[in-house]
Amino acid sequence: MKKIVPEYSFSAEQLNRVSDLAFATGLTEQITRILYARGVDTEEKIRKFMRPSEKNFLSPFLMQGMKEAVELITQARDEGRTVAVFGDYDADGICASAIMYHALRLFGIEPHIYVPERSDGYGLSIEAVDRIFEDCNPELFITVDCGISCAKEAQYIYELGSDVIVTDHHELPEVLPDCIVVNPKLKDDYPYDNLCGAGVAFKLACALLGKAAYQYLDFATLATVADSVPLLGENRDIVTEGLKRFNTCPRSCFSLLLGKNYDGITAQTLAFTVAPRVNAAGRMGDAQAAFRLFISDDEAEIYELATKLCLYNTERQKCCDELYASAKKKLLQKGAYDNVIMLSDESWNNGFIGIVAARIAEEYNRPTLLFVHHGDMLKGSARSIENVNIFNALKNCSEYIEEFGGHAQAAGINVRADQFDALERALNEEIGRAYSPEDFEQIIPICEEIKDPFPEKFAREIAQLEPYGVGHKRPLFSISAGACTARPVKAMSPHLSVKSDYIDLMYFSGAKNLKIIESDVRKSFIFDVNLSKFKGKEYIKGYVRDLLYDGKTGRATTESIFANSIARFYAPRAELDPIELSMEETKVLIARKRAECPYGLCLIASDRRTLRFYEELEGFGCDLFYPSSRNLANMLIVSPAPDADLSGFRDFIFLDTPSDFHIESLGGRQVFVNREICGYKMFETLDVARESLLEIFSALRREVNSLCGDTVEEIANACEGLGFDKREFIFALNVFEELGLVALGDGRLTVYRGIKADLTNSSIYRKVCLLQQV
Repeated sequence: MKKIVPEYSFSAEQLNRVSDLAFATGLTEQITRILYARGVDTEEKIRKFMRPSEKNFLSPFLMQGMKEAVELITQARDEGRTVAVFGDYDADGICASAIMYHALRLFGIEPHIYVPERSDGYGLSIEAVDRIFEDCNPELFITVDCGISCAKEAQYIYELGSDVIVTDHHELPEVLPDCIVVNPKLKDDYPYDNLCGAGVAFKLACALLGKAAYQYLDFATLATVADSVPLLGENRDIVTEGLKRFNTCPRSCFSLLLGKNYDGITAQTLAFTVAPRVNAAGRMGDAQAAFRLFISDDEAEIYELATKLCLYNTERQKCCDELYASAKKKLLQKGAYDNVIMLSDESWNNGFIGIVAARIAEEYNRPTLLFVHHGDMLKGSARSIENVNIFNALKNCSEYIEEFGGHAQAAGINVRADQFDALERALNEEIGRAYSPEDFEQIIPICEEIKDPFPEKFAREIAQLEPYGVGHKRPLFSISAGACTARPVKAMSPHLSVKSDYIDLMYFSGAKNLKIIESDVRKSFIFDVNLSKFKGKEYIKGYVRDLLYDGKTGRATTESIFANSIARFYAPRAELDPIELSMEETKVLIARKRAECPYGLCLIASDRRTLRFYEELEGFGCDLFYPSSRNLANMLIVSPAPDADLSGFRDFIFLDTPSDFHIESLGGRQVFVNREICGYKMFETLDVARESLLEIFSALRREVNSLCGDTVEEIANACEGLGFDKREFIFALNVFEELGLVALGDGRLTVYRGIKADLTNSSIYRKVCLLQQV
């Protein structure tokens, strides 16, 4: 189960400081608390943060090596030397290469730019250096977004007769290249160390050209967003200024990549629209296409290359979806019940495994490593979760690894095929030793629980905190609620408009949780806030990012469980052979499975009344109808829907004897059932007499014009004033619909007159009658 945690908590002294800062800056205390918690904790810091600008740019000459780099580049220009620039195949490396190309040309140098392809591997290599020297025999060799770990290659370049400047932003190795090095992570006077590779290239361009280099801010902005560096400090200023260019005078290459659907371009727009298209070129083995797009002046060529990148991205998405499906199939067969997920395949593309590993890591909330076979070697990508440092874990298991590199959340790794199983065991043990079960809990940090109408000034201040991104995420809030009114935004839409006491909410793809939203279970909506415009007027709207609830609460939910149980009768029976257990055997089995592993156990109850017999599950979270999480953590679910996806679980224990096994994902699985508790008592007292059903049908005919709704439950809610038990009404409506006496559609009920029907022709009627006889 997911858990809400506060993003921050303050002492009384800190709260007093927040109040003072809010008064001094004219901001609300709510926004000041958010800023204070994120390290923006002085009046000066707040003013700079709220007004990001080129005025806050740091002098590039504070960076170690910058002065020497400018002197050497100036000398190369004055002496007419040949200059080569070596970049990288991702968006950061391509943007850095484009910045250096444009800046050096404006400075008076015609550079030879080399953007490697993914198949060449990351960073400098002797082979790449040899090819470059054969091509242009450079006298000055500059790296962008790489080179800091290439001391041997830098020395080789120098021995071939060229000076070397390394510009990079990656972590510093133990041995640095023996040349001019420009890297914000060096210990120098430069106070900000989180620039991306193109950010460093931009600072070098500023050192060469002054403010004339600001025309390349769009490249630096795109790279900053694409490379997932924190949008704090100077990065915030760079991205703010770059977004102004995207919104006022975008290059034609960016206009074509963006399309025509964006009125206001934000960091998120770049992250989800432009960056994937640029990265797709490198992933598809054609990083040159993206680089040429960024340096071309030919509008026809720009159109052709932009179209190519869009097509590459479509193909990339297709390939990633196929790889994800393949990985999920392998994982379903193997099981995901350890501290780490490791999979390999000969057919996978090395360019996509990192994306898919990140997707699986997020879904299962565990570090994930995916590998591609290359002979007897496996080349892989690792992605981790926030609380687990995968780099340290790999380092402590390095005896099984041929080569690896990266950082806390991501790494590249090469391992011999015969060491795969040993590495998996070692990583599982290492992570289990170094981290607690709490580190694997799915937590949602929220800034505030909203208990009053959302203040308009606060909403405007949240908008002023743009740009949002890594290290500075859009603030999340929560609202506690009972029964809520929710409606699809239009007919057949999966998106819901939800009314709450304090703010209107939009819940994309929320239709699957409509029963939960409308029921009176205790729930919390997790949302962020935006200002939206409609017909010239601004509105505050919350966008739901998650829904957490306690399935053990709420009285009206009993009818929803009943309706779901009836609906399940329509579904086919899953083929399985349940093993019956006594109450004592059931409890012993549950305790043993929970002790063995925190993953893979699915406890199922047909009715919430069953839970009274299981005091040991008191603190266990409870889902209704569908799993609220996909990470396969041991869970309890009441009345699962027929299409509930339970396929990843290993052990299934019914806490009672259900009315049916009409749950598709149980097919072929081993299922244990407690034979001592009846799970279908909800049907015992139903009145199945023909006269009673006829009385309900007569009421439907009388009131048909006033009955609105798209589902049986909605019609039943509309009939509450007619004096019938709601469960009787739900049962009757289902029987009538199955017999063709009524139909639901277009938000209303249709009652057909003059049709004679035998109740026993209804499978639902027969099923309930049979259950009453058991």
